[in-house]
Amino acid sequence: MLNIGCHLSASKGYLHMGQEATAIGANTFAFFTRNPRGGSAKAIDTNDVKAFLEYAREHNFAMLVAHAPYTLNACSNKEETREFALNTMKDDLARMEYTPHQYYNFHPGSHVGQGVEIGIELIIKQLNKVLTNDITTTVLLETMAGKGSEIGRSFEELKTIIDGVTLNDKLGVCFDTCHVYDAGYNIVNDLDGVLDEFDSIIGLERLKAIHMNDSKNPFASHKDRHEKIGEGSIGFDTMVQIINHPKLKGLPIILETPNELDGYAKEIEMLRNAYKG
Repeated sequence: MLNIGCHLSASKGYLHMGQEATAIGANTFAFFTRNPRGGSAKAIDTNDVKAFLEYAREHNFAMLVAHAPYTLNACSNKEETREFALNTMKDDLARMEYTPHQYYNFHPGSHVGQGVEIGIELIIKQLNKVLTNDITTTVLLETMAGKGSEIGRSFEELKTIIDGVTLNDKLGVCFDTCHVYDAGYNIVNDLDGVLDEFDSIIGLERLKAIHMNDSKNPFASHKDRHEKIGEGSIGFDTMVQIINHPKLKGLPIILETPNELDGYAKEIEMLRNAYKG
């Protein structure tokens, strides 16, 4: 089965997101745990969560991929920013237990001039504080495009983070197609080679979810500007290769393209029609 969805607004609750997903042909979705540009989080409605979990079972939903706010930077050079990241992730992981056994994705962060080594050390420090044996959520490090001082631009950087975390059985990777292509991994001409490299460095068993986005920029541009499926430099044929690749089948695929719901519905239909099952 092709498990595919998009980012939905959590403002009206879990059940509403589930119903919106079904209406556009999706069987999974992503949502921000709180305001993506700020720190506020909506109170959890336990009745809404209960209704959603029942709805998700009835409609055979795949794993959900929650997303941390963009303002979370575990390796900032400012202590107050790191403290915000720590408290936010702790709170998010507690909230995730209302919908247990899902994914929580975050951008590793930007070292803002401190250097990659220090940045990675700070990310590891935060993860070692927030990951506990009792959480059911798998935390996903997202592959990044490498703009500015972003950490996560290479598989090696992600591997170093994973290796430094004590409870790294709680960690996985979200593979963003735009980001890896912009970072210099040629998924257009050598998808097998990229996946083999990922496997040799990190291990494909760590690859838990895909953000499927075309790119507005050329290969290895380190820009990170998403484009609609088939309208960018990656192209529709590569997306078809990805959804049909035997090593990637079954993973939840989240569209983050510049679209409204009707646009996502069209992309989901295009990809479902191209899926070979």
